[in-house]
Amino acid sequence: MLLGSQLRRLRETRGITREAAGYSIRASESKISRMELGRVSFKTRDVEDLLTLYGITDEQERASLLSLAKEANVAGWWHSYSDVLPSWFPTYVGLEGAASLIRVYEVQFVHGLLQTEEYARAVVRRGMKGAGEADVERRVALRLERQKHLVAENAPEFHIVLDEAALRRPYGDREVMRGQLQHLIEMSERPNVRLQIMPFGFGGHSGESGAFTILSFPESDLSDVVYLEQLTSALYLDKHEDVTQYETALKELQQDSPGPDESRDLLRGLLQLS
Repeated sequence: MLLGSQLRRLRETRGITREAAGYSIRASESKISRMELGRVSFKTRDVEDLLTLYGITDEQERASLLSLAKEANVAGWWHSYSDVLPSWFPTYVGLEGAASLIRVYEVQFVHGLLQTEEYARAVVRRGMKGAGEADVERRVALRLERQKHLVAENAPEFHIVLDEAALRRPYGDREVMRGQLQHLIEMSERPNVRLQIMPFGFGGHSGESGAFTILSFPESDLSDVVYLEQLTSALYLDKHEDVTQYETALKELQQDSPGPDESRDLLRGLLQLS
């Protein structure tokens, strides 16, 4: 995505159309569009030809962008789990790992980055009915691997509004749910985690369309991305007007939900009742 955005900036600065750029590398206008969105792999020859077309002659600048192209083609660690993942999800894992700010509204269950191993196993078994135990364990292992990013030295900011429904809906037995509630309390005390609970008592709210995630990146060239997961696919929205609407919805959810301290008390209350 970073390389694609830089190529787009260079093309637009020179006033070159996608069609003309595609012609220069023996490709279609849609191929250029997919390259600029970071949706396809990059051939070194294509990047070299585009840089020439865009008038980039400085060897250091060319070398930097070509190095970025090589990095973009290296498979991430999560690709080794592709056999147990839906086709659209590896893209999300890569974006999540690159994000500096992750903002979430979740309603069905506890977000994957905050799940305990036992809770994650219960969720995966429910979602992968008929799957073998080995596949279930690999999916759980991936989830636990993703969580390392949240506690790493350069961990992203993680802001989540969790609907009370996710806390009331049991996955696993009583001990699994108690362990999950305790884990949420502990994670909510981390300096990079802001956890708020949207209580039943509030009534209708701006999260009526369902769960969503907004990913923001440290590179200024990269636009925010909204991730929407569906039953058989996922949507990645990066148009400014789309992102703005979801940001507005999340801000309203944050304003309408109890703050982190009150939400932590709510979690403690649920733990005592469980």
